[in-house]
Amino acid sequence: MSFSAGLCRLSHVQTLDLSFNNLVGNLPSCMANLTSLQWLELSGNQFTGNITESPIASLTSIQELYLTDNDFQIPSSFGPLYNHSKLNTFVGDDNEIYGDVVPRSWVPKFQLNTLYLSCHGNVGAIPDFLFHQHDLQFVEIPHIHFKGEFPYWLLDNNTGMTTLTLVNNSLSGHVFSPSHSLISLEELDISNNLLNGEIPMNFGTFFPNLMKLNMSSNQFQGNIPPSLGDISSLSSLDLSNNQLIGTIPKQLGKGCKNLEELILTNNKLHGQIFPVDFNLTVLRNLQLGGNSFTSLSDSLSRSDLGTLDISNNRLSGSIPKWMAKISSLQEIRMSNNNLEGSIPVEFCQLDELGALDLSGNNISGTIPPCFDNEHIYEVRLSNNKLQGTLRDAFYNINSNMEILDLSNNHLTGCIPHSISRLSKLAFLFLNDNNLEGEVPTQMCKLDKLCLINLSHNNLSGRIPSCLRTTSSFEESHGMPYDETGLNWNHSLPNEDIQFITKRTSYNFHGKVLYYMSGIDLSGNKFVGEIPLEFGNLSSVLVLNLSRNCLTGKIPPTFADLKQIESLDLSHNFLSGEIPPRLVDLYSLSVFIVANNNLSGAIPRTAQFATFEESSYKGNPLLCGEPLLRSCDNTGEIPSTTIHDGEEDDDSFMDMDSFIASCVASFVVVIASLAIVLLINPYWRRWWFYHTEEWMTSCYYFVVDNLFWFPLKYFNVATIFH
Repeated sequence: MSFSAGLCRLSHVQTLDLSFNNLVGNLPSCMANLTSLQWLELSGNQFTGNITESPIASLTSIQELYLTDNDFQIPSSFGPLYNHSKLNTFVGDDNEIYGDVVPRSWVPKFQLNTLYLSCHGNVGAIPDFLFHQHDLQFVEIPHIHFKGEFPYWLLDNNTGMTTLTLVNNSLSGHVFSPSHSLISLEELDISNNLLNGEIPMNFGTFFPNLMKLNMSSNQFQGNIPPSLGDISSLSSLDLSNNQLIGTIPKQLGKGCKNLEELILTNNKLHGQIFPVDFNLTVLRNLQLGGNSFTSLSDSLSRSDLGTLDISNNRLSGSIPKWMAKISSLQEIRMSNNNLEGSIPVEFCQLDELGALDLSGNNISGTIPPCFDNEHIYEVRLSNNKLQGTLRDAFYNINSNMEILDLSNNHLTGCIPHSISRLSKLAFLFLNDNNLEGEVPTQMCKLDKLCLINLSHNNLSGRIPSCLRTTSSFEESHGMPYDETGLNWNHSLPNEDIQFITKRTSYNFHGKVLYYMSGIDLSGNKFVGEIPLEFGNLSSVLVLNLSRNCLTGKIPPTFADLKQIESLDLSHNFLSGEIPPRLVDLYSLSVFIVANNNLSGAIPRTAQFATFEESSYKGNPLLCGEPLLRSCDNTGEIPSTTIHDGEEDDDSFMDMDSFIASCVASFVVVIASLAIVLLINPYWRRWWFYHTEEWMTSCYYFVVDNLFWFPLKYFNVATIFH
């Protein structure tokens, strides 16, 4: 007996669960005979078909219907279910929804209690059947691009509603307060829409028991309503990515005693971060980045913060030492402010600290040895004025570090051998410092590295042939995201990571970092040949070895870099021809070998047909397009000439700088001589005596040799004539 036949004989069954059985295809038509069915669970299969034509349309006794994670086609009108008078629960997430209409005279017989419809599709207008619902408690309709104004009538008609989620639709217009207080509503999420205008000042009055409010990523303007501070039950408030102005209301910091999460990033807020009468003692997550806050109140020390993000503001002065009193801190992000002074050694007392981001400030001094904490996974101190050596800062460095960014500082010394302890390190950025010495071979033990940037230092010696990267963070560490897109253990860094090729800074931001793989060793003093083993970096996307002293040929193994997108070998002493097999690098979009000693014909097939003259200039023995030097029929390289007016931007000597230095030297010599003669009378008399003698000698030399020479010549010519 087949599955369908056996199923259809259960004519009196009331509950049927077929979930997560990998069933495929359309529902068997005989299921329409299950007229007593009240509870149907079909989630987690691969069922297909339009429910308008499926047996579901005939199951009028159904009360609860679960269709999650299939390939059903669901009409937004719910027309096939209008006669299901007992239906109270519909869960249809992860299917396809499409817009359709039914006659306005049709009135659905059902009154839903629960509606979950997170699908993919483009519905259009809000379906009419929702106008007739009065018993809704749980409504989640995200991601299906409803259009029109915010459905305030949905709240007015369903006074018992507990949850309303309309995330990532296309709702527009203003948000109005309901006509009466909704004491049952606990969660309201209308983020990622096109709502605008001001949030009503009495908004908090109508939702006295609200626990979660998310209005982020809209176009709201005006001030934050002080009435939100009257919602004592509020535990999570997210108003980020809007255009809100003003200060944080005092009522918010005083009245929301149960607030655990406050996210106000990317607005236009200013002033002090919370007043003295701050009372949010259970606050765990505070994100205020991307505003114009100027000061930070020490009242925050009374909170139980785990995450503090106040990056991209206008904070100034020194880093508050009282922050070390918040022993629960796990993430501190204060990047891109105007902070100065040193990093407080008190931060070493934060045993739970996992991420420290102070990049983009004016912080000076040395790096305190605070990174032996077993929880630390991210340290970002780039674009400051830090000094000292890496050896002192990371004497007892923790092995759980994944992100280390110390770029654009004044660090000196060598890369310590102890860096090999960072067995989980994925992103290493030490570029734009004053580091010197060789790259230690101990770095080869870091087998989880994805991005390495050591550019613009004074590093020397040979490039270790064992240096390598993995394909991506995903491969080496696993993607640390759950199904909601949030990180299981910690959040992504918000600042850009820079790799420089073709004199252009390419920024990689946020999640894209976890798919990047690259090495940048440019702007150093590396010598010797490029390791052949670099051809084994089959998944590398960016490789920059420019502006070094590398010799030898371009490794033919580079033809195995199948994923590479940017390859910069310019400003070295490489010789030989461009390996012909490089034309098989179909992902290559940036290729620069300018200012070397390469020779032979330039490949002009596949991707290489797109590269411009600037990629090859400064190689006198290269010929063929896009250069103006053509190769003759015999394949020999013609002699090269320098055309009038032709100037190499990357020539050995900068003439403007040369002339300026000569003039400056002349001025310094004259000024020094004048000072000596002014101070010492003996040298002054000696100078004027010999100057007068020299001038007299010059005078008689000119008279004897120039004035009498024509006359003598004339007399001799006359005699011979």
